[in-house]
Amino acid sequence: MDVREINRRVIEQFRSGGEIEGMHRDRLVLLTTVGARSGRPHTTPMMYHRDGDRLLVIASNAGAAKHPDWYHNLLANPRVTVEVGDETYEAVATPAEGAERAPLWTMLKETYPFFADHEEKSQRVIPVVVLTRIR
Repeated sequence: MDVREINRRVIEQFRSGGEIEGMHRDRLVLLTTVGARSGRPHTTPMMYHRDGDRLLVIASNAGAAKHPDWYHNLLANPRVTVEVGDETYEAVATPAEGAERAPLWTMLKETYPFFADHEEKSQRVIPVVVLTRIR
C-alpha cells in the first residue's frame, strides 16, 4: 500500500468536488502544513471532528510509535491551511494540553472508539490538535 499515492488520489478527488473512494467527504479535511525542514507546503487528508467554530484533528498515526510528519510540521510552524467542505481558510494549529486535552480526548475516544485502540497500541500520548480559523 503506497500511502503517498492514496493521499494524492484523495486530495485530487476532494478538490474536484467528487466522491472520495472509501471515505466520507463530510468527515475529511485537507490540512496543509509547512515542512519543518524543507519549508515546502505538504497537504495531508485526515479525519476531523467539529468542536463549535474549531476543528479537532488527531495525530494518532494509526497507533504508530511516533507522531505523524504533519504534526512535527505544525509544531515548527502553527499557521496552516484548512480545506473543509467548500471552504479554504488559514488557521492556527494548537496542540491541546493538560486540562483542555483531557475532556477532548475522552470525548473523541467515546465518539470514535478506534482512537482508544490507537492509544493502546502506541503507548504514547496522542496529540489532539485544535484548528482555529484566523479572522
